[in-house]
Amino acid sequence: MTQKFTILFDLDETLVNTAPDLMNAHNHVMKKYGYDERKLSDIKKLAGRGSRAMLTRSMHEIAELSGKIKKTDDVVEEMTKEFISFYSKNIVRESSLVKGTLDFLSWCKKNSILMGVCTNKQEHLSIDLLKKIKIYDFFDYVAGGNTFNHNKPDPKHLTNTVEIIGGNIKKTIMIGDSETDSNAAKAANIPFVLIEDGYTEKKTDEIYHDYLAKDFIGLEKIIEKYL
Repeated sequence: MTQKFTILFDLDETLVNTAPDLMNAHNHVMKKYGYDERKLSDIKKLAGRGSRAMLTRSMHEIAELSGKIKKTDDVVEEMTKEFISFYSKNIVRESSLVKGTLDFLSWCKKNSILMGVCTNKQEHLSIDLLKKIKIYDFFDYVAGGNTFNHNKPDPKHLTNTVEIIGGNIKKTIMIGDSETDSNAAKAANIPFVLIEDGYTEKKTDEIYHDYLAKDFIGLEKIIEKYL
């Protein structure tokens, strides 16, 4: 039996535009703990490595810009719990599927392609988001940032997922929006599709990729090359 082709997807800003809801949760926490709120463009630069990393970086940036140096490490854990609590209750208020996502996932299913999600978002939040936005059933496995003892850019986040769903790393491609995804794909030695305008400060030409796409419209043409 011929082994199936596998596609690994990042979640935030790859499958789902989550920035508005992340911004709302971020600003809820910042306001509660006496820090300045951030704009949507700020959030897109801060997100991508998990809520704790986003809050820590955001606080240090604010402290540096304002000249107000506060002790942040002691409260980061508490703030992260508050963030997750608020975000989990408001996870799909303004989030939406990236253009073409539903048609592309449907096409993949029709072509018997294995699909997994590799995200640094916590597993339970990832599954909840995928279910509420009604695409969870397309995926064979969801690996969150706390599923394994490692996460992106560690390539084992990708290779372990492929192994679990019964795929072959030599017949796998990764789709993501940032250097975190790119670096994981490169280290795993698999082709990488970069979705533009993601959670990164870098320009597209600064991020390793084999293919560049604005969204999922027409992405089937890339995948067909591997089938």
